[in-house]
Amino acid sequence: MDTADMTAAAHEVHRRWRAREAPDGDFIVFADGSLSVMRLMRFSQPGQLHGLRAEKWQWVELLRATAWTANDWIDVDCVLASCTYADGRALAGESAAHGSIGWVALTRDDDEGTLEWIAVSSEANPFAEVALDATTVTATSTAGRVWAFPRNTPQQVKITEDPADLSYQ
Repeated sequence: MDTADMTAAAHEVHRRWRAREAPDGDFIVFADGSLSVMRLMRFSQPGQLHGLRAEKWQWVELLRATAWTANDWIDVDCVLASCTYADGRALAGESAAHGSIGWVALTRDDDEGTLEWIAVSSEANPFAEVALDATTVTATSTAGRVWAFPRNTPQQVKITEDPADLSYQ
């Protein structure tokens, strides 16, 4: 992305990424400066008792914005895992200074580590493992939940496994 062609929001996203910061909250921020507001939701399974083993988790997109302002920015400088594939690099970690907030990012594997997108979940555990292939960034939280982010549409993330919920198996 040419700096002259960047919108103000995209410029701010890239400036903050270079400083290893991201918006505080439940968001996916894209390289073009757009933002997807997400919410971590629990869904009870029919016919099961209430409790952790009766729930499935999903991160659901609430809205998409091209003009936005973050109230606060958090540090995303604690990288717990990294993986490269072809021209991309997936990073995962936590914002320890802000209550162990989990984050996952996809960057280009270039000299600048140019940001494609970053997902920040204030309600998720830190992400301790990450894998990258041609289609998916897969991140595992310290609680064992496996999040599968499609590379080109990360807002369509699926939580594909949860060790507290035996119905995933």
